[in-house]
Amino acid sequence: MAVQSHARDAQNLLRSRLCNPSFVFKALSGSPDSNYSKLKFILSSSVTEACNNSLLLLGPRGSGKTAVLELVLNDLLEEYPDMISVIRLNGLLHNDDNCAFKEISRQLCMEHHLLFSKMASFDDNSQFLIAMLRECGLAHKTIVFVLEEFDLFAQGKQRLLYSLLDAMQSITSQAAVIGISCRLDADQLLEKRVRSRFSHRKLLFLPPSTEIIERLLQHILLLPMDSTLPNDYATQFNTKLESVLADERFKEILKNYLSSSSTINHLLRFLFVAVSSIDVKSGYPSLDNFKTALSSFRRQPKQECIKDCSILELYILTCIRRLESKEQKSYNFNSVMKEYKSIHDQFQTSDDYARNVCLRAFERLLQRDLICFSDNRGQGQSVEFRPVKCLISHFELQEGIKAYRSCPIILTKLLDR
Repeated sequence: MAVQSHARDAQNLLRSRLCNPSFVFKALSGSPDSNYSKLKFILSSSVTEACNNSLLLLGPRGSGKTAVLELVLNDLLEEYPDMISVIRLNGLLHNDDNCAFKEISRQLCMEHHLLFSKMASFDDNSQFLIAMLRECGLAHKTIVFVLEEFDLFAQGKQRLLYSLLDAMQSITSQAAVIGISCRLDADQLLEKRVRSRFSHRKLLFLPPSTEIIERLLQHILLLPMDSTLPNDYATQFNTKLESVLADERFKEILKNYLSSSSTINHLLRFLFVAVSSIDVKSGYPSLDNFKTALSSFRRQPKQECIKDCSILELYILTCIRRLESKEQKSYNFNSVMKEYKSIHDQFQTSDDYARNVCLRAFERLLQRDLICFSDNRGQGQSVEFRPVKCLISHFELQEGIKAYRSCPIILTKLLDR
């Protein structure tokens, strides 16, 4: 019972770590070449040296752009508690210039305990922003504008971006504009007048290297020795975990999982499922936990539908995939039947079904959404004459056939050809 209790406490601790971006990215903040160090240096210069800065954080979703920025801002707010004011905008909510200026005014009023007027016009809010930048600059207070989904602000007339960057050209202003976007060409969307006022600094958030992933795994999953957990349990837990992390089979599991997306957020979701699947009775992590996590993420609904297909339906799907491999752009039931007959004649299979039976199997595949009509034309035509397309990939079909019990070996060979 004691081991089960310790295992639950360890699970809760690890899950809380995985849900805390500040803890996760703190492990990557020590290097001077990290994005954390570069971003903190730029923003620190805005605070301490009154430099106006603008830069973009670019990278795929889940790569840690917002998490690293929040970590930097929290650290700077601790170091300079009364010298920074943060204004947050999101392109999904505030891409309209009037709405964006109103939101900036609202946040500035709330920050400085001023009365906010909902009835203020666009010009009133614009002049208020310029006045606040001047007053904060004279008081040696930096305003940091965080623009999430930056590429959406670059649509339309870009009055917000122009006003912010133009106001930063003044000697009295003290501000920084941080744009966050998953588009690597976000700076190319800027108008000429906006681009001329932008610093063109960019920080790229690339997929983590093998060394960084190993560092993250140890930082997140190893239990601390100074926690409420007993030292003996924590030591044994860490020993078993390190043996799993060093196992070549674990490295292969991790490589397979990260092959689709190698962002840090993708890795954290995988680790969360693995930690949640730790058997509390044994109390310690094992390789099976990571296998379970991999299988849960690799579930394919279409692939699972194959388990309920008949042998004839599998033949029809195989024929369709073979027609596509022959670069046949359009095909219907008649085309599929020709391919089916050619397979039967060539390999002399025992699975020879009548045409009307094949047509019913073809219609069942349509009902299950494994295939569909390629267009809406010819709705009055018979099913056998209307062109169709396959909704299941070659890989899904291949894996589904391998897992299918009593499946003819010829189908696997036909797909491999």
